[in-house]
Amino acid sequence: MIIDQTFSKEIALDLLDINAVILRPNDPFTWSSGWNSPIYCDNRLTMRYPKIRKKIAKNFVEFIAKEYPNTDVITGTATAGIPHAAWVAENMDKPLSYVRAKAKAYGLGNQIEGGIQKGETTVVVEDLISTGGSAISVVEALQFIGAEIEAVLSIFTYGFDKANKRFDKAGVPIFTLTDYTTLIDVASENDYVNKSDLETLAEWRKTPDTWPN
Repeated sequence: MIIDQTFSKEIALDLLDINAVILRPNDPFTWSSGWNSPIYCDNRLTMRYPKIRKKIAKNFVEFIAKEYPNTDVITGTATAGIPHAAWVAENMDKPLSYVRAKAKAYGLGNQIEGGIQKGETTVVVEDLISTGGSAISVVEALQFIGAEIEAVLSIFTYGFDKANKRFDKAGVPIFTLTDYTTLIDVASENDYVNKSDLETLAEWRKTPDTWPN
């Protein structure tokens, strides 16, 4: 679910402006999963732009303050979610934690770092939701120690059915600043993509795992 429809368009344009999102419908990217894709998203680039990252943090903070004001801890996903979670936690004067992709092979072998304990509530901050696998692994790690996940917040989501079903099964709501549909609309309105390519972009969204065949 999009947090704020008006801001959704604003941040989508910001991501396009700084090349955090690049559209190449006629020269597809190849993801690490092996999927061919007309879009590539690297929200780590937002760290370079203070004005944009502050807007992101502000909108997350306002949403959490309204919907989950009593959450105990802000949790970031490693690695791209960590800085955004840190800015949110700082603005809300709340403890911060983050979850590694896997436990360390040295020291105490921690997977969860920072301040979260059994019985505490948390909101997870993620930069991007694609299939939802990485965010769900964070949710599962937190649930394993007895933490309660109130919601997952993301800067951008592709809105794949596979991801939505995973979050539904986990019983964790997901909220996002912007999504694929909004971004494509904004890209078309601002000449980041030719209108003749809109059908191609829509087809990819339907069957990303087999596109373009």
